Amino acid sequence: MRTSIYKSISDPKLFKQQLLSWSRQFREIIYLDSNDYPQDYSNYDCLVAVDAFTSVKTDYHNAFEDLKQYQQTTKDWLFGYLAYDLKNNTESLVSKNFDGLDFPDLFFFQPKKLFLLKGHELEIQYLNFCDDEVEQDFEEITDSKTSKVVIEEKVTIQQRISKESYLEKVSKVMEHIHRGDIYEANFCMEFFAENATINPFEKFSTLNAISQPPFAVFFKSNKHFLLSATPERYLRKEGDTIISQPIKGTSKRFSDPIVDEKSKNDLALDPKERSENIMIADLVRNDLSKTAQKGTVEVKELCGIYSFLQVHQMITTITSKLDAQYATVDVIKTTFPMGSMTGAPKIEAMKIIEELEETKRGLYSGAVGYFTPNGDFDFNVVIRSILYNQEKKYVSFSVGSAITSQSIPEKEYEECLLKAKAMREVLVS
Repeated sequence: MRTSIYKSISDPKLFKQQLLSWSRQFREIIYLDSNDYPQDYSNYDCLVAVDAFTSVKTDYHNAFEDLKQYQQTTKDWLFGYLAYDLKNNTESLVSKNFDGLDFPDLFFFQPKKLFLLKGHELEIQYLNFCDDEVEQDFEEITDSKTSKVVIEEKVTIQQRISKESYLEKVSKVMEHIHRGDIYEANFCMEFFAENATINPFEKFSTLNAISQPPFAVFFKSNKHFLLSATPERYLRKEGDTIISQPIKGTSKRFSDPIVDEKSKNDLALDPKERSENIMIADLVRNDLSKTAQKGTVEVKELCGIYSFLQVHQMITTITSKLDAQYATVDVIKTTFPMGSMTGAPKIEAMKIIEELEETKRGLYSGAVGYFTPNGDFDFNVVIRSILYNQEKKYVSFSVGSAITSQSIPEKEYEECLLKAKAMREVLVS
């Protein structure tokens, strides 16, 4: 079905830039970059898939069944996303808040052309009917110019929820917690710009350079764009092994190494951050158990501290073995949306989130990733991301934090501003 050709790449960093530049011509693009992250997070340093041969696009109604059918029928590489509002497919939930972006709830495509880079080795996989284009395309890529093209107007960022309203809403979440309705909820707010003209390729390159996360994504489907600097894995499948790595717990980076180390150590010992991480770890364990072989759900690392360019994060790693009676997509369906972006108990938390937030989340706090031909997959969590509807000239990014009984609303607000910093800088620069 696909022809594989191998090339040796002398300068992988330059080649990644050239690949992204060359891909601009296509209607569908996904560029995934692990930024040489030292923990060996990914099987590849970079994956680029372009030009849909087939695709599936739908709203939440019956979405997981449609995706399962598409994945099982195609048995090929598939790239795409799952929006947060697919929760309405699996539970009796609704999404009635304002949506300025208008992304479909689910979109996956089978690319005609695929590039897989690991170290200095590049594997090119083209569908057989277009494999005669490989050499010409490779020549075009290596000749691609990566110079900046600036065609942007000044972007004015607005905040959907004022500080006063945010503090009030967080207090309401805490009332639910003190009443015993929930233990924790991830409450989010949107920053946006209207009548915005941006160059998504240049903005992504800047965002990726200042963040260098292990799950960077540039995604384009016609006029819809995602520019993501997410550090968080949602779910990975390798054979019958399932891996989830929820993030809960954030602290600042500092240029002074002593102060920076103290910030990191303070995060590791912070009882509030640890408790919110452990609550979500329990939720993920429960979610994974729905499709796991009995007794195989394990916490491999609890509350590990990982450093990224913008922040330190607390990450827990949980694994399970997939029971053979379940299909690949079943694992996603029974764990989505991820616990780190919802709360505990999950369904009640999602109801409260919907009531208090003022924007439909859409692709934010959903997932982006891929399926391999043999049914393995890897998906991130869409956070630290800019979303853009080029047709509507609407730009948006959202941030959130976990509210628990120990939360101080002012500090939660400060955490949101810290998480918003990189996206704001990129858009207004």
